[in-house]
This record gives sequence, structure tokens and C-alpha cells, in this order.
Amino acid sequence: TAREWELALPSEISAEDRSQITRDFAQELVSRYGVAVDVAIHAPHREGDQRNHHAHVLTSTRKLEADGFTTKTRVLDSAKTGGVEIEQMRGLWAELQNRALERAGEVERVDHRSLEAQREAALERGDELTAEELDRDPELKLGPAANSMERRAKAMAERQGREYKPVTERGAVVHAARQARSAFRELRERLDIARETYGIEREAGQGRVSAGLAALRAATAKDRDRDRNPEDFRERLARVVDRSRDQEDTPKPEGRNYARERLKEIMEKDAGRDGQAAVHKLDGHSEYDLGEDAGREARKPSVNERLKDVLNKPRERLEIEDEREQEKDQEVEKDRDIDRDPGLSH
Repeated sequence: TAREWELALPSEISAEDRSQITRDFAQELVSRYGVAVDVAIHAPHREGDQRNHHAHVLTSTRKLEADGFTTKTRVLDSAKTGGVEIEQMRGLWAELQNRALERAGEVERVDHRSLEAQREAALERGDELTAEELDRDPELKLGPAANSMERRAKAMAERQGREYKPVTERGAVVHAARQARSAFRELRERLDIARETYGIEREAGQGRVSAGLAALRAATAKDRDRDRNPEDFRERLARVVDRSRDQEDTPKPEGRNYARERLKEIMEKDAGRDGQAAVHKLDGHSEYDLGEDAGREARKPSVNERLKDVLNKPRERLEIEDEREQEKDQEVEKDRDIDRDPGLSH
């Protein structure tokens, strides 16, 4: 018998780096547990997701010493130590991937911790936007059939020079979730720009209102630097939250004001009421409007609540369908067991 470790490999790094970090992980298994190791690296299937580079690492369940295989590596099987050991190895694997990503000049990093653990860490450091992004379920798996259909749809959209639209319900759920995460990442980038600009302006002697205006203009200028229409980002956010006209019971925020609203929330915390006033003056509101809007803002659902309302409904339905399929398979297997005649077996 053998123990298997299945490793997802970053598609952003070279084949040589993927091979190297896999060998490094295997070597750590040998050093840590004294086991024999066999490594197989697999490229993505031509009909599947082309980012799906992965490796299978098989290890013996017993230590390999000079006299052959000896005692079992029970440290990985024990209820007390197994979970801890596996978590430590997952941390090592994340570290190996991140070093390779850094060498490749990539910005993205791997985090082996659960979404809940990452969210708690974000809240502890006061990063509420990241915490909202992480307050979600793990991404739904497409499966081979849907994956193949979505890849063909993407390729056709690229050839025809049009926007890709998912062709399966499962693909639509995954695509919407990825759009939401992309929107949150861009919001975080804009927030960083706004905060940095606000701090510089305050150090230069500007008042809170002037600094707040400069911060918001700097965040908006991000579009001009990329030669994009400033409305593009707001419209993309609107599509993420308001992507289905049929879901009339889902709260729908104003897409054009979404980015400004989110920055305003942060500026209120960083700069107090004056920061809020700066945003409203930039929007063309009076101080009276500011007071009227405050009550309405308190009743609005959070950004994350809006997104989860939209994204979770089709996901929950698909998960129920998966459970029903599994139940059907189990019933079929039971019927087969009943139909078998044990007297005919040899």
C-alpha cells in the first residue's frame, strides 16, 4: 500500500520550476518521515483546464532503512498528530510555490489556510475589504464535461472577438464568483492608492476634505493610467452584483456609484465625518443631503451580502443536484447488491 499526496502546481511558473518544487517537496517527505517516494508530474488534459498542472507523490507507509522497509509511519495516521503533520506539509508546499512565483515575478501568492482562517487574519489586521472577499464558500468544481464545454465557448468567443459568456449553469456560477473576486481585488488596489494619497496630502498640510478629494481622484485616475473608461470598472461591478434580471428579490445597488460608495465607507473610518463630506462634495451633494443619505446608507445591505445573495442561489441548487445524483448512485449500487446471487460466486 502507499500514501498519496496530490499537489496542484502553479501554471504561472516554468515547467522546470514546477518539477523543482515537486522534487523539493518529495525530498522533505523523505527527510521528515524516512519513506520511499515516487513522483509523477502531469500536464493539463487537452480537453480540460489548461492551468491544471498537478503532481502525484506516492510514499510508502513504512520507513525505508538499510535493511528494507521497517516500522509504519503512524505519525500521519494518528488522530492526535496526523492533522498537525499534514497542515505543516501543506504550509511547506505553499511556501515552495510562493518562492517560485516570486522568482517568476508574479504578484499572486498561495495561502494554504482555510478561507475562514484567512478571513480572521484579515480582520485582525483591519483589512475589511479582504475579509469581505474571503467571506464566501470554496469555488464550485466545474467537472470534466462542463470544463470542456466552457473552454470551447471561450475559444469561440476569442475567435469571434466578442465577450465570453458561460454556456453551462455550473460555468456561470464559477465565472460569476471569479468576476466577484476580481472586482474585490481591484477595489483593494484602488483603496491602497486612496489611502496612500490621503496620507501624503495630510502630511503636506492639506485638510481632511482636500485630502479626501485628492485620494478619490487618485483612485479614479487608475483608469486613465490604463487608457480605460472610468465607467468600465463600475459597470463590471454592476454586472457582478446585478447579473440576473430574473432575480427580482435580490437587492441591486447602483453600479455607477458602487466604487465611490465603497471608498466612501473606508474614508469615513479613516477621516471621520469630514472624509464623508469630501466624498459627497465630489458627488455634488450638500451637507443636508449628507445627513439624509446617512440614514439610507445604514439600511443598505453590505457589499458581501449583495454578492452572496446573487452567487449562492444557483450554487446551492447545483450542490443539491450533486447530492441527489450521489443518492441515486447509492440506490443503484444497493439494487445491484440485492440482485447478486452469492451462490453463483466462486
